[in-house]
Amino acid sequence: MNKCEMIILGIDPGSRFLGFAALEVSSTQPLVMKALEYGVLKFNAEENLSTRLLEIGEGVRDLMKSYKPDHVSLEKIFLGKNADSAFKLGHARGVVLYEALIAGCEVHEYATRVVKKGITGNGGAEKEHVRLVVQNLLKLPPVKSLDASDALAMACFHATQLRFATIKKTIAKTKREMTA
Repeated sequence: MNKCEMIILGIDPGSRFLGFAALEVSSTQPLVMKALEYGVLKFNAEENLSTRLLEIGEGVRDLMKSYKPDHVSLEKIFLGKNADSAFKLGHARGVVLYEALIAGCEVHEYATRVVKKGITGNGGAEKEHVRLVVQNLLKLPPVKSLDASDALAMACFHATQLRFATIKKTIAKTKREMTA
């Protein structure tokens, strides 16, 4: 990719599995995205939560050092039926947010339904559908992990949001110049 505008790190947080995706976004028109790496950090469920949170921090810190992202796109918290799981997810998200901010990244949070709608056109899309769309969008071989494909979706969605923001600014500037 010739003109690298930025690196976006998409994260699907979890206290047992943390999906990640490093995406290079070009400054060319149309939007060009390239997956640098994606995968899952796995944490032992037998360990206590405090130990896993330390491991999450170390893993995310390593991702920050490896890819030096400009932006981190992360799933917003949601309340499911299991309050204990929601609390653990909240702790994991907190560690990710902390590490991203320490690394100097801009952090952007999106609701899962918003990302699914932006990627597939359907906010209630199944994870498998999201995976297929992301694979096609980025021209990837089959992505084995749903956590990794969710992280890819987070990064892709954020890239499109940044592009929309740039277009809006350009239109506003053009309107101001035309009326001046």
